[in-house]
Amino acid sequence: MLVSLNWLKNYVDIENISPEELAEKITKTGIEVDGIEYIAEKNQGVVVGNVESCEKHPNADKLNLCQVDVGDEKLQIICGAPNVAQGQKVAVAKPGAVLPGNFKIKKVKLRGVESNGMICSLQELGIEEKYVPKDIAEGIFVFPNDVSIGESVDPLLNLNDAVLEFDLTPNRADCLSMLGVAYEVAAILDKEVSLPSEEVKTSEEKAKDYVSVEVADPELNPYYGAFVVKDVKIEPSPLWMRNALMAAGIRPINNVVDITNYVLLEYGQPLHAFDYDLLNSGKIVVRRAEQNEKLTTLDKEERSLSDDHLVITDGKDPVAMAGVMGGASTEINNETTTILLEAAYFAPGSVRKAVKDTGLRSDSSTRFEKGVDPNRVKEAGLRACHLLEKYAGATVLDDVVSFDELDRSEKVVEVSTAEINKRLGTQISTKEIGVILSKLQFPFKLDNDQLIVTIPTRRGDISIFEDMLEEVARIYAYDNLPFTLPEGSSQAGGLTNRQQIKRDVKSYLQSAGLMETITYSLTSDDQVYKLLDPVQQEQNLTPVQLAMPMSEDHRYLRLSILPGLLQTLAHNHARNQMNLAYFELGNVFISNEATPTKQPDEKLRVAGAVTGLWLSHQWQQEKKQADFYLVKGIVEGLFDFLNIQVTFEQVKLQDMHPGRCATIQVDNHVVGFIGQVHPKLEKSMDLKETYVFDVDMESVLAVYKNIPGYSQIPKYPSVSRDIAFIVDENIRAGDIQQTIEETGGPVVKNVQVFDVYKGEHLPEGKKSIAYSLLYQDPDKTLKDDEVEQSYQEIVRTVNNKFNAYVRS
Repeated sequence: MLVSLNWLKNYVDIENISPEELAEKITKTGIEVDGIEYIAEKNQGVVVGNVESCEKHPNADKLNLCQVDVGDEKLQIICGAPNVAQGQKVAVAKPGAVLPGNFKIKKVKLRGVESNGMICSLQELGIEEKYVPKDIAEGIFVFPNDVSIGESVDPLLNLNDAVLEFDLTPNRADCLSMLGVAYEVAAILDKEVSLPSEEVKTSEEKAKDYVSVEVADPELNPYYGAFVVKDVKIEPSPLWMRNALMAAGIRPINNVVDITNYVLLEYGQPLHAFDYDLLNSGKIVVRRAEQNEKLTTLDKEERSLSDDHLVITDGKDPVAMAGVMGGASTEINNETTTILLEAAYFAPGSVRKAVKDTGLRSDSSTRFEKGVDPNRVKEAGLRACHLLEKYAGATVLDDVVSFDELDRSEKVVEVSTAEINKRLGTQISTKEIGVILSKLQFPFKLDNDQLIVTIPTRRGDISIFEDMLEEVARIYAYDNLPFTLPEGSSQAGGLTNRQQIKRDVKSYLQSAGLMETITYSLTSDDQVYKLLDPVQQEQNLTPVQLAMPMSEDHRYLRLSILPGLLQTLAHNHARNQMNLAYFELGNVFISNEATPTKQPDEKLRVAGAVTGLWLSHQWQQEKKQADFYLVKGIVEGLFDFLNIQVTFEQVKLQDMHPGRCATIQVDNHVVGFIGQVHPKLEKSMDLKETYVFDVDMESVLAVYKNIPGYSQIPKYPSVSRDIAFIVDENIRAGDIQQTIEETGGPVVKNVQVFDVYKGEHLPEGKKSIAYSLLYQDPDKTLKDDEVEQSYQEIVRTVNNKFNAYVRS
């Protein structure tokens, strides 16, 4: 809704407040002001001038030489506008004037003749071309004869106006009218509202002698009023009305159309004017359209209607879509002399259905869809008749022919001072609440601390106590409401433990070199069961299916994050991005088969996928391909970061490489898996070797203990020893590593595998595994014999347990 402040001044006194201040006050009381636009940039030195003579330029066929009286002097001005003529009052920019865009007017010579100024069009004065009336779009603007020569054009053309753009919520349909805005601003500023005149001098002729009204479906059209107006003269509307319409974003057309548009914006009540002489009968019948009935609307498009649509007919054929758009057959034209003016109330649902089916949305339909004030329907018709009488020379026939079953009753809401204060945390007195209701112009009765409030029909959004509570709060001012800090140990703005851990996990994975992604939570039939962990596979999960999926690819809620990650890899791989490392921390969705109507359980998981080169130093000619141990190292680092002991055990899983896959275990419970995607799946997705991990964060969080701790920096030197064991090929390096750690503790601080060898110089079926051992005592310097003693104990234990011997 665009609100012209110069127009608003007709109803409420806002002279002593700037547009910016008013916009801030309105926003703080619940209606957001999106912005402030000024009709035009400020200009200087533009006044009304009278063209005393207009002759052809002696040296140019398309230029005119004009003598223009601007009050304090006469100026010779050369003008190229096709519509300039003697006797016109025009906008003149005198020498030295500055137009919008910092365009300065100087004395110049055109084709050898001096020109002292410029006769201006509306566009040159800063008005957008789309709002300029078509008849003067290609020429200068001509004032009515009643303006004074020499006066500034700014107030005459509304160039000093500011327009507020309201971002209205659906419940505030009352502010889709200037009167509704006036009531709102008056309540904010504690001012009175001046209502426009609806006084009409009717003729002795009766409207009922010209037209009758029938309504076939009162539920969809409880009120239809038909005014008959004769002796209409079609001409431009008055300047002030054209200014108001342009400020509201509507192009002026002629006085009749402009008046209906003006009243639409003023009252929020759509009207429609039919050319009475083009109606085939003196009868208006409102009914449902017949299936596939045709109507050519004002935009010259033929519409195919259905029986869900309400139409206005001349007793036989449709002449308008009720509340949406009129028909071309009865359109007002320059020959129109008699008008049938429609003021009606159409059910919002009916209009909404017609708009949806036809795609026709207009200022009228928008207001009908949101609901108009039932007590302003007839009054809007009277207001339009008043303006037609005054500015179109019209004769209004006596009385309005109407069908009337409209409910105009007002809602009553009881509010309690004590309850209001309880809800708002305030100490507002009953008297103060009464003052607020008076500002809103809501009649009320007082019964101790109970207020029985009658809600005007213009405020259809208010029906219950909570609605009234909001009204009291916003007029009292939200800034005046008391505030308190949360009580207890919680800290405002702090993160819960779960939120903090999620952030820490993301931070670790990003620091490890992976990029975060967010993939669809929806997946397809062929992807939903892929890459599940062993626990999920044992549970025989049934995915949650959407009742109305967007597409076949988005039919199910995901059971695993990995298929989405792989699709993202494939998408980027197809665009020549070969070296990728992604992770996602998100939810999977587990159905509850015992209670199908219950929402699915959301389980937090973290998954990652790596393909291509992990490291590439071109200058050093060093490359590191992503492999199993890279992903294993990332996962080990994550659990080390969370201070949780983790082990890995080789396993075969569906969709995973049979020899490069392992489960992740915490306290002998599987919490996820790592490994290479099965080559067949990689090939189907056009991927190279791809390694993934998937961790059940719910299980991890269950054992996570957020206990701060630290390790003292060693004061004494460490000693490193290397050892290589010859063992059977089926012995796992991790088992030996665990034995070394247990046997060598506490002085063996770190054990790392640095080599595995099979082949020449080793017996068949044997392999060599080399370990690096780091010895360190936090309390003293270790002696050689202490290290040697521990070393020999490790050798004996490993030899005995794994039938191993030390490689020489």
